[in-house]
Amino acid sequence: MINVDTVYKTVLYILNKEQRGYITPDDFNRLGIQVQREIFEQYFEELNQQLRIHQTDNEYANRIKNLEEKIDIFKTTAACTGANPFTLPADTHRLGTLIYNVNSKEIQPIERNEYFLLNRSPLTQPTTSYPLYILEGTGAPSAAPSNVTVYPDTGTGAITTGEVDAYYIKAPSDIRWGFSVGTVGQYLYDPSAYVSTGINVGPGSLTTAITTDVLGAVGPFPATYVNPPFWTSGSGINATFTITTTSATTCTIDVTNSGSGYAAGDTITIFPFTFGLGSTGPIITLTQSSLMESSTYGSTQFELHPSEQTNVILNILMYSGIIIRDPSIVQTAATMVQQDEALEKS
Repeated sequence: MINVDTVYKTVLYILNKEQRGYITPDDFNRLGIQVQREIFEQYFEELNQQLRIHQTDNEYANRIKNLEEKIDIFKTTAACTGANPFTLPADTHRLGTLIYNVNSKEIQPIERNEYFLLNRSPLTQPTTSYPLYILEGTGAPSAAPSNVTVYPDTGTGAITTGEVDAYYIKAPSDIRWGFSVGTVGQYLYDPSAYVSTGINVGPGSLTTAITTDVLGAVGPFPATYVNPPFWTSGSGINATFTITTTSATTCTIDVTNSGSGYAAGDTITIFPFTFGLGSTGPIITLTQSSLMESSTYGSTQFELHPSEQTNVILNILMYSGIIIRDPSIVQTAATMVQQDEALEKS
């Protein structure tokens, strides 16, 4: 994993050293997503090339081993959903193997025309001991094939819901350099993990969402309460807060953990007596801007192997040069990228 903040600050340092221009967080995020996808897709073509080349026996210089190590980061497994035909996991990028998990049998892939031929004879018909599958699309434009019909699908022993696991390579998550805005308008990096249904993390991030003030808080003030108990009207879980009472009727709320499953309109009520005998509230009503998916809070790191950090920076710089219209940046970065690729493939 590569730290998104390190990459962004390095790119800004190189660009700003000669005052060539500035890349906004939104521009950086878009470029980072594109570069990560390009590097990720190159792995499979490079692996295909290296498999045709004699490799050294040294374990650290073996290019096939090193490439497979980079790809292994994205290997995972999950259950297929729905009833037959099943749906592959949403983050499937390249399907590896399907397993019929009742008896842990590998399901063999076939084409539609092959199935018709195999199904004609009792000797070659699919069974739960020798299952088959056909991978097809959903019919949606530009959608990757995701419908898996597994045979046998009818009669005794039909393979039904919850009986198929997929081993696959997942797509890398889109990177995100999250931030809050400082007192003078500067961008402050937010290292908390991005969760679309999580609450914005940071000092005072929920203070403006208070709809019913605390009442009867006991001094002396200010007084700080870490992780006070609360209940919510929605299905959100695991958020944590630090509340500071500044008077008997006012407080500030810092979010220390975003949690997940929260939605606009949810109310969060702090338990009575939290701030002293007879105290109540506060009550917080979440708005859309309280959540990470509608704000700039929360970060997602590059999922590529750490050895790719230099490659990531150079490729982002190359695209950055196009944005700020500086040919020298484009040329220098492109030359360095080409030199690295030539060295890796020579």
